Amino acid sequence: MTNTITAKVAAVQMDLSHWQTMLADKATLLAQPGAHHKALLMQAYALHENRLIDNDDLCDLLELADGALAFAVESMLDIDSDE
Repeated sequence: MTNTITAKVAAVQMDLSHWQTMLADKATLLAQPGAHHKALLMQAYALHENRLIDNDDLCDLLELADGALAFAVESMLDIDSDE
């Protein structure tokens, strides 16, 4: 039983680590904000569907993904206004 719990915790940490790495990938975010946002949402929902995160964690991930998209859009607007 302990091994099963340990394996699940490790899987959650690895999957969340992958999601956080995706979130921190500023180059991809700025190059393709819409596609990057969609990938973050899909990964967050996959974590939730596989019961690796609960509803509160899903909400947090979705808010972070939306914040990343807003950052990318603001950055694009700043670049356009500088030209």
